Amino acid sequence: MATANKGTKSKVSGVRFAPTQTVEGPSSHVHFDEKLHDSVVMVSQEKDGNFLVKVGFLKILHKYEISFVLPFVPQLGKELCAAPLSNLNLRVISIAPVPEGHSIKCEYTAHKEGVLREEMVLCSEADDLASVKVVVQARVMDRHHGTPMLLEGVKCIGAEFEYDSEQSDWHGFD
Repeated sequence: MATANKGTKSKVSGVRFAPTQTVEGPSSHVHFDEKLHDSVVMVSQEKDGNFLVKVGFLKILHKYEISFVLPFVPQLGKELCAAPLSNLNLRVISIAPVPEGHSIKCEYTAHKEGVLREEMVLCSEADDLASVKVVVQARVMDRHHGTPMLLEGVKCIGAEFEYDSEQSDWHGFD
């Protein structure tokens, strides 16, 4: 009488491929755009005429340079400036006219976790009453979740230092 060996069962596994088909036409190749939709800073105009700029994932306590093109807004004209706001986390560095509108470069400090929305106001230099609000939206990760892959138009330019009382040499007054 033969005994069955429980430990010697062979498992058969494999990968099965469908037979190759000869397909003519546009569905036979995969094409990628030169700039993928998900890999660039996205600028969209809201119904109220203001703009939303999505800059993707950033890391907490890091400083970023964010560049994007704001489409031409006729009522603002060609010369724009940033309104002086007291936003400590978002600062406009430069505004330059380009054929598509205006190239905006700003500095942003990711100061807390979560989905953050920081506002700036751009004003016409020709008309004191003409302005547009630009909201920069970022998803800020905590320091324990690795380094995000930055979108085209976003560049990390430094890290802010976080105060950690356990690492401090200062113990107070005796």
